[in-house]
Amino acid sequence: MDKTNALRAGALAAGTTLMMLLMTSPALALTRDDGDDPGTGLSVIETLGLYVVAPIVLFLAITGLVMVLDKSHKKKDTTSSNISTTADAKA
Repeated sequence: MDKTNALRAGALAAGTTLMMLLMTSPALALTRDDGDDPGTGLSVIETLGLYVVAPIVLFLAITGLVMVLDKSHKKKDTTSSNISTTADAKA
């Protein structure tokens, strides 16, 4: 990739990012829509429990279930277990 193409790609990425930032105005969040009925806010403990602890617990529960219910056990190879590799020859 030559210098002009890299410069063009960087300018396009920067311009796209700038336009997206300008079009998403936070001032529109203050205007209520018809039918809005916001509830009470979450406390810090509730927020941490909902967005941090709950996903970790779900991940651990799914991981535990997969490990416990795994049916692919190591299969014992009976044909090679009877073979002795030590030498029986005497000099």
